Amino acid sequence: MTASDGGPWVDNGAETTESSLLPLDDGGIHVCQDGPRDAPALLLLHGSASSTRSWDPMVPLLTGSHRVIRIDLLGHGRSAKPDDRSYAVPDQASRVGAALERLGVERAVVVGHSSGGVVATALAEHRPDLVTALALVNTGPGLDAFIAPESAATGSPQWPPSDEQLRHFASTAVSRAGYRIPDELLDDVREMTLHTFTATMLATRSYLEQRALPDRLTALGKPLLVLFGEDDRRWRSSSAADYRAVPGAEVELLPGLGHSPLLEDPQRTATPLLAFTALHAVRVD
Repeated sequence: MTASDGGPWVDNGAETTESSLLPLDDGGIHVCQDGPRDAPALLLLHGSASSTRSWDPMVPLLTGSHRVIRIDLLGHGRSAKPDDRSYAVPDQASRVGAALERLGVERAVVVGHSSGGVVATALAEHRPDLVTALALVNTGPGLDAFIAPESAATGSPQWPPSDEQLRHFASTAVSRAGYRIPDELLDDVREMTLHTFTATMLATRSYLEQRALPDRLTALGKPLLVLFGEDDRRWRSSSAADYRAVPGAEVELLPGLGHSPLLEDPQRTATPLLAFTALHAVRVD
């Protein structure tokens, strides 16, 4: 069912991660798995221009009670980066569903960071049978919540970006004083193609233009947790209140943290997430 691309590898010197490449119709999808295989499944989806590695600090906090699954979306990380495939959000969600089937996962709590929360929502729309509950971390509810960058690049884009451009791009991803984005996450951007970078960004915009997430989530009726770094510099944190329109939604702001609380303060991010999954995770028989 899987094609190994190196087998188990040591993550942060503490956790042994099973890494595999799932052959799907559109190209290989890279998957990481940690924790007991008979524990409730917890799927973690990264945001735009990122990868499974963005969740590295969180994983050791989650494996005590979950089978933690991370997927590199097509065009990202160690997954394939074809120029002739669709990067539309529903198509990305369909691939995630196919990957879970290959792994034998029938139900999972799905967590998405930033645009990963958009894909998580689309997965719940496409495969409601797979998704037990949803947790969104700093996922803007609609385009009106987006904070436009102070300055936009002009002329033909340079690819791959220079180190200075990468650091500038990453600067709005965090807000905690003194925190520096790990070099390997900047490599994730550098290793994308210009096509996959722009196509995935435009796909998220298109999906949100069609219908705001709170409307989609209300129709789904899934348990929902929304976590939002209060000092987010990419999406207005006040927009988290829009999710309160979803019946039963839990919304929590994280003071002192920015767009990437999973990196800036993994423990503070994991605490409400684990409380949520304790209520909604489905155990394997």
